[in-house]
Amino acid sequence: MAFVNSTGIPVSRIFAFCSRSLSSPLTNPFFISTLPRVPSCKFSITAQFSPPSSSPSSSSSMNTQVGFSSSSSRWRPMCLYYTQGKCTKMDDPFHLEKFSHDCSRDLQVNATSIEKKCSQNKDFFLVLDLEGKVEILEFPVLLMDAKTLRVVDFFHRFVRPSEMSEQAINKYIEGKYGKFGVDRVWHDTAQPFKEVIQQFEAWLTQHQLWEKKGGGSFTQAAFVTCGNWDLKTKVPQQCKVSGIKLPPYFMEWINLKDVYLNFYGREARGMMSMMKQLEIPSFGSHHLGIDDTINIARVLQHMLADGAVMQITARRYPESQKVEFHFENRVR
Repeated sequence: MAFVNSTGIPVSRIFAFCSRSLSSPLTNPFFISTLPRVPSCKFSITAQFSPPSSSPSSSSSMNTQVGFSSSSSRWRPMCLYYTQGKCTKMDDPFHLEKFSHDCSRDLQVNATSIEKKCSQNKDFFLVLDLEGKVEILEFPVLLMDAKTLRVVDFFHRFVRPSEMSEQAINKYIEGKYGKFGVDRVWHDTAQPFKEVIQQFEAWLTQHQLWEKKGGGSFTQAAFVTCGNWDLKTKVPQQCKVSGIKLPPYFMEWINLKDVYLNFYGREARGMMSMMKQLEIPSFGSHHLGIDDTINIARVLQHMLADGAVMQITARRYPESQKVEFHFENRVR
């Protein structure tokens, strides 16, 4: 379904024009070999929560408001150079008017009472929604505090396939991202999967969620996905193609669809179904990974505020690579 604004023009077309015309270009031709600093999100919320016992470096005591934003400002697409730490137009008022540089502005939940929120087994959730059927093209992760529902930070990279010709890549990207008007951004910023994983691990270390010398598994965080495909199928396939060992932190995850089914007692086949049933309006372009990740995070916030407990739904055994599903009642 096309998302249409008050002018009657599909948002995807406006996004395409803005992205091609106004997204900031890269100025450093050697950025691929560096680890860019990714800005932390700003999240403004009003009911009191206690600060977490252990948290990433940017967490602190805060006030939080749960519910739909009452802001009258229009929705704006994220600057996809900014999400990768590469925006060069932060002092350009026209650019700032056209593009959002705050990933948390749409990340508030619709909840009848914050009192329903339960304590969780994990301190942090890593919302992940990959894009790319042949090889991974986009790797977006959003870090959420399980106690405050606050968005702490995000990690977003476009990924360059390693076993495709340039001609095939160009055709692939035009078909995938050209319709959103972000193919130029992809070509400017995409990096090999191996480099993306190295940067992701540095980001995890920055937030004290992972240590390579400690075995490489999460102790206080868990991935949240909309389905099993991302971590059951795609990441192992991509690791094999890229010639790297499957990192141990990818061995378990929370499939939001299974938790949704068991908590609400009704099935939702995907993100859009969950949003429709929960009456959460969607923002952005469906199948643009960063937008889908933000929308999945909004579903997660809603469920947490309703009292859902997020439990690990699937685990892969390193020796056999067999995946065990923990919920008997699950979406198949």
